[in-house]
Amino acid sequence: MAQVCELCGKGPQFGNNISHAHNVTRRRWNPNLQSVKAATPGGTKRVKVCTSCIKAGKVVKG
Repeated sequence: MAQVCELCGKGPQFGNNISHAHNVTRRRWNPNLQSVKAATPGGTKRVKVCTSCIKAGKVVKG
C-alpha cells in the first residue's frame, strides 16, 4: 500500500545511504503515517494521515 498522507499528499522522499567506504545505495524516508478514525461528511472513516496533519488540526477525530 502507498505511504501517502490522504490529506496533504505527503509521500516518501528518496536519497542515498553512504557508507564509510563511500558505497552508495538508494534509500527512502517514509512519512510518519497513523491510521485514525476521522469524521467525514459520510460518517466516520479510517484514514492514513501524517502526524504533522494531526498536530495541525487538519483532521477531526470522530
